Amino acid sequence: MSAIAGIYHLNDEPINLEDGRRMMKDLEKYPADDVQTWHSEKVFLGCHAQWITPESIGEKLPYYDQERKLAITADAIIDNRDELFERLQVDNRKRKETTDSELILLSYHKWGEDSPKYLVGDFAFMIWDEKKQKLFGARDPSGYRTLYYFRNNTRFTFCTTIEPLLSFPFIEKRLNENYIAEFLAISGMFDTVDARLTPFENIEQVPPFHSISIDGEGINLKRYGTFTPLESLKLKSDEEYVEAFQEVFQKAVNCRLRTFREIGSQLSGGLDSGAIVGFAAKELEKQNKTLHTFSYIPPKDFVDFTHKQLMPDERPFIKQTVEYVGGITDHYYDFDGRSSYTEIDEYLDVMEMPYKFAENSFWLRGIFEKAHETGVGILLNGDKGNSTISWGSALDYYAILLKSFKWLRLIQELHLYSSKTGGARFRLLPIIARKGFPLLNQMVPKGKGMEFPTIINSKFAERTGVYTKLKEFGVDNTGSLAPQSIYEQRRIVFDNISAWNSGSTFNAKLSLRYKLWKRDPTNDIRVTRFCLSVPENQFVQNGLDRALIRRATENLLPDQVRLNQRVRGLQGADWLHRMVPHWQMVIEEVKEILKDRNVLEFFDIEVIKSAVDKSESGLIPERMGDPDYRILMRTIIVYRLIKKYFGCIQSSMKIK
Repeated sequence: MSAIAGIYHLNDEPINLEDGRRMMKDLEKYPADDVQTWHSEKVFLGCHAQWITPESIGEKLPYYDQERKLAITADAIIDNRDELFERLQVDNRKRKETTDSELILLSYHKWGEDSPKYLVGDFAFMIWDEKKQKLFGARDPSGYRTLYYFRNNTRFTFCTTIEPLLSFPFIEKRLNENYIAEFLAISGMFDTVDARLTPFENIEQVPPFHSISIDGEGINLKRYGTFTPLESLKLKSDEEYVEAFQEVFQKAVNCRLRTFREIGSQLSGGLDSGAIVGFAAKELEKQNKTLHTFSYIPPKDFVDFTHKQLMPDERPFIKQTVEYVGGITDHYYDFDGRSSYTEIDEYLDVMEMPYKFAENSFWLRGIFEKAHETGVGILLNGDKGNSTISWGSALDYYAILLKSFKWLRLIQELHLYSSKTGGARFRLLPIIARKGFPLLNQMVPKGKGMEFPTIINSKFAERTGVYTKLKEFGVDNTGSLAPQSIYEQRRIVFDNISAWNSGSTFNAKLSLRYKLWKRDPTNDIRVTRFCLSVPENQFVQNGLDRALIRRATENLLPDQVRLNQRVRGLQGADWLHRMVPHWQMVIEEVKEILKDRNVLEFFDIEVIKSAVDKSESGLIPERMGDPDYRILMRTIIVYRLIKKYFGCIQSSMKIK
C-alpha cells in the first residue's frame, strides 16, 4: 500500500524537482516504511510506501523497466496473481518475488490500455510510457484506492490525497459549486452522481472503473468495464449454486489474506461479516494463524430502547460465531467518550471532503485505530454484502410471485416465512401488494415519515442545474433514487459508480492513516458478477431470505446466527446517546452558522432553522433516525469543510 504522486510536463519545460519534493513532504503526515522517487526530464514519480504484502517488503517503487522503457508508481494489491502469471508467462522461478507493481507493468506491456480489464484487486497506478511519451493509469472497479489530479495546458499532476496538490502555486484553491450542490441535493448516503467531482474546482478524480491517458494531445478518461455479467448463470440444482458460490467466495477471501502482518476482520452478529470470518478462519487454520476480530458495542450506560427484534449490542451472536468458528482472538470496544460530534475535524482532515455517515463515524475510525494497535495489516469487512453475498429480500421476491400469478408458490413461501419469522402468514400481503403494484402506495394515507429532506437552497439548485443532472442518473427531486423496485435500484447502484466513492474514500484514507489495508471480499469483482448472475429464486426460497449465504455457511456458522430471521443487529443505535454531553455545543454552532450571510447561498435556511427549533429543547436519544438531528450534523460538517479549506462560505471564492 502506498501514497503515490507525480508530475508530467506536457511541454518541453523540464521538471522542477523541488515541486516533486514538496508533494512528497506533504505526505509525511502518513506513516511509511520507505519513500522513493524517480524522474526523467519531464516526468516525476513518487511513492510513500507502506509494506503490507510479503512481496512489498523492500520493493523498489517507483520502478523503471529499462528493457521496456516503462516506469510505474502504484498503490495496489493484485489478487489474481496466479492467473496473471500464466497469462503473462512469467517464469516459475520469478513468481514468488514478483511484486504487484511489476505485474501491472507487465500487463500494460502486453495489453496496453486494456490492461486494467485483466486486473483483480484494489489499485490505483500511473505508468510513464517513454516510447509513446504518454502517461497512463487506472483506478479499480470500486475505487478502493483514490487518485486525484490537476491538469492545465502545460502540466498534469496527480496524488493519492488532495492536499499535496493544493501546495502548488499554479493551482488556485476554488470551491467546486457543482460538488456542493450535488452533496446537498442528494438526501441519500452517496455524495455525488458525478464521480469525477471533488470539493475543489480545479482538482478532479479518476472515477472507479476508469483509466486515464495523458499525452501532448490531451487527456482521455475511459470506462474499462462493468460489474454486470454477460449472461445469467444456469446450473442444474440448488446444491450446485451453493458449491459454485463457496468456490468463488473462498477464493476472494483467500486472496485478501496475503500479508506478513496480523490479519483482522470487523465482526457483527450478522451474516456478511460472519461468513467472511468463517471462510477466513478456515484458510488461516491451514497456515497456523489466528484471526483477530474487532466488534463495536454500546457503552455501559446505554439503555436499550429499541424493539425486541433489534439488537444494538450484538455480543450474544458475535460470541456464538467466535466459539463455533474457532481460531479467533476477539476484541470488543465501546469507544466511550467519543461521539459523532467529536469526530468531525479528524474526519475532515482524513477525508478532505464532507461525509454523510456521521452516525457511525466514532466507531468506524475506532476500529481502524484498534486494529493498528494490534499490528493488523489486512482488515476484512463486508460493506457491500447486502448487495452481493447476502442479497435476497423475501417480501420483494414475493411481490414478483404475486405479479406473475404464481399464487400457490407464494402461499407456500408465506407459510414457511411466517413460521421462521413469527406472525400470521397473510399479515404481509398488503406490504407485498404495494411492492408489486407501486400505484397502491398513492392510495394509502402517509403518516409523518423520517425521510431526510434536501437542505439545498432552491436558487442555488436552480443556478447549478443540479436536479436536471440528478434526474439523468435516476435520482428524483427528493434527492433519493426514484421510486422503483429494489432490483432496479440494485442495478443503478452497480451501474452508477459514484455510489461507491464515499465509502471507498473513507476506506482508502483511513487505511493510509493507520497503515493497514481494509479489504472487502463481498465486493470482489468475481463475487459481484457471480451474485448478479444468480437467479433470484436462489436468494429467496423455502421461507428463507438471503437464502444463498445461509445455505453456503452450513457447518461454517452456528445455526443461531445462520438461520436467524427474527432479530437484526442495529449498529450505532447509541449515536444520539453519545451526543448528550455535546448537544448544546451542536445547537450553538448551528446558530452561529446561520449568522453567516453567505450561508444563504448554499443552504435552505428554513429547513435548518426548523431543525434547530425542534431540537433546541433537548436531545431525545430514542429518536436516532430523526432527520432533524442529521440535518444539524450534515450542516456542521459541510460548513466546517468549507471553512477549513476556503476560509468562509462564498460562491466561487478564490483563495490566494
